[in-house]
Amino acid sequence: MSAADEDAHLLDSDEQLGEAGVDASLRPTRLEEFVGQDRVRRQLELVLAAARQRGQAADHVLLSGPPGLGKTTLAAIVAAEVGAAFRATSGPAIERPGDLAAILTGLEPGDVLFVDEVHRLPRTVEEVLYPAMEDYQLDIVVGKGPGARSIRLDLPRFTLVGATTRTGLIAAPLRDRFGFSAQLEHYETVHLEAIIRRSASLLGVDIDAEGATEIASRSRGTPRIANRLLRRVRDLAEVEGDGRIGVDIAREALAVFDVDDLGLDRLDRRVLEALIDRFDGGPVGLGTLATTVSEEPDTVEDAVEPFLLRCGLIQRTPRGRVATAGAYRHLGRTVPPPGRTDHASLFDTADPDTPHPGAD
Repeated sequence: MSAADEDAHLLDSDEQLGEAGVDASLRPTRLEEFVGQDRVRRQLELVLAAARQRGQAADHVLLSGPPGLGKTTLAAIVAAEVGAAFRATSGPAIERPGDLAAILTGLEPGDVLFVDEVHRLPRTVEEVLYPAMEDYQLDIVVGKGPGARSIRLDLPRFTLVGATTRTGLIAAPLRDRFGFSAQLEHYETVHLEAIIRRSASLLGVDIDAEGATEIASRSRGTPRIANRLLRRVRDLAEVEGDGRIGVDIAREALAVFDVDDLGLDRLDRRVLEALIDRFDGGPVGLGTLATTVSEEPDTVEDAVEPFLLRCGLIQRTPRGRVATAGAYRHLGRTVPPPGRTDHASLFDTADPDTPHPGAD
């Protein structure tokens, strides 16, 4: 990926290489410090308070939602709130049942085991996890062939915290074994402002209310992106200003990094421009659209489309992606008159990767 492409992915909500340590230093460590997600925070507070009162490990917790909303942070807070050790791994890292057995047998009573991307656990591993979660027992097969035998080991009571961006990919038997499930939602601007002010304080950055609002309004409702933009605005404030962040410095820095007033970056706009200028507003299939902007279809589908859909700038139809009137207005294009007949019908079942007749 070129440097220009890296800049275009500034608003990607996935954690970027090299930023994990900085993000970790900005994360709250207790529920009382956690900003936003009021409903989930209140529910989790009750679950953990009850566990402390009973002197038991908390129920297993499943946290779901888009990247960057605080699932890892909440998992660490679960451990902190119950005074337990925090062990972290991920679904792709546990390739075989033996990998899981090694992790589980190393746990101490009350430990919190965090499994990120829990939907990517292999099915053979999930089957070993079921009795571990439900009965705190581990079945190990010793030997092979006719002489193989099963040994059942007792495990200490522990709390499994699973995080996923794809709840639908979790097998029902695994999902049902979590005692508490929470869906995290995108943050309101007022909560992002509070997060930015807190992060600025930890970073030693002087920021006023208007500067915080400007950054928050372009952060896609995602704390990880808000903190990333804050650091980039800080860079410009320190290099070309006096280090203080006001609304003018924030706007100038965000313009330098190609983040517009709606929170779209260069890749987002390239997708919209291709859809409107190259394909006359659509419909056009994902593969064709991705090829036009020289990106992988997965990148367009996972990193670009969700926010464009949330903003009402595109629509998905059976024949492909269609630009809305809002997309035309945002790019300064003339909105097509109502009643156009070249857009796909919502009931059209044509191949979604078939280019629009005007594509070529």
